[in-house]
Amino acid sequence: MDLENVVKGAATLAWFVTIGLVALAVVNAGRQRPMKRAAALVGVMAVFSVLLTIIGFGLVFLQADERGVVISPYVSQGYRPEPLGPGLHWIIPGETVKRYTISKRTYTMSIAQDEGDIYGDDSITARTSDGQEIFVDASVIFSVDPTKIIDVHIAWQNRYITELVRPQVRGIIRDAVSQYGVEEVVSTKRAELTASITTALETKLEENGLILVDFVMRNITFSEEYAYSVEQKQIAEQLALQAELIVEQKRQEAEQARQEAQGLADAAVIAAEGAAEARIIEAQAEAEALRLIAAALADNPSLLQYQYITKLAPDVKVILMPTGSQFILPPELVAP
Repeated sequence: MDLENVVKGAATLAWFVTIGLVALAVVNAGRQRPMKRAAALVGVMAVFSVLLTIIGFGLVFLQADERGVVISPYVSQGYRPEPLGPGLHWIIPGETVKRYTISKRTYTMSIAQDEGDIYGDDSITARTSDGQEIFVDASVIFSVDPTKIIDVHIAWQNRYITELVRPQVRGIIRDAVSQYGVEEVVSTKRAELTASITTALETKLEENGLILVDFVMRNITFSEEYAYSVEQKQIAEQLALQAELIVEQKRQEAEQARQEAQGLADAAVIAAEGAAEARIIEAQAEAEALRLIAAALADNPSLLQYQYITKLAPDVKVILMPTGSQFILPPELVAP
């Protein structure tokens, strides 16, 4: 339970009771029925109400994520040099406490009108080193440094979001984007760009009593002209890739046809070489056969006549031989 509010509530109730007692005393006095010791009772309640009021206004309870700066007319600089931590505190009547939350906060700037802290298009317009205009959506997660609450109060009070975080983020993003080309921003150097922004923003916030928890590059949008040129480039690249695939397909088909033709030619050569080799072997065999025959005839000249006769048809009975023929006939063929 919040003791500060309990005491203030009790003080308020005590004042109502005091006022009620005064009214009752006045009414009874008008009716000639004065209350016994009414003045003393009213005085006691009044003193009690005053004490509760003083105590109530002097008690301050801070939540775990809160720190307080005591604004005091009793010190020369106008504030206590040490901030109040979480818990219940007593301040002198006349002093006030300025509360600051140290929990993490997120500030978002987006092109979508209902996503950012400011309704409408709140994206950061930046220009790349090659002159292209881009629109950056970003979120900054930060908190107030609890050890620098007094510094934040003196320099910014509650204006640190609108007058420090927002303008610093937008300026740092624009400066960082201007160091890169548009192709680098959206692809090869995006991580490097984010790291550069984070480092610069962390330093700037730390100098002003804030802690950077994280920086998020949420989205990058192009101008309509550049988006159209990117689309046309992608279409051209796709067409070029398709043409390369067709050329590669035709090349592979031609290579396949060449290999098939080479295979047929090689097969024809092999077949021709085989036929030629077979003919050579056949000729060699014939030559060898003739050599053997010639050798046999040289040893037995009449063998040729005998072979001739044995090859005659079996139904031949009479053979007319010319005079002086050298054929030798077997006896069964000679007429008796």
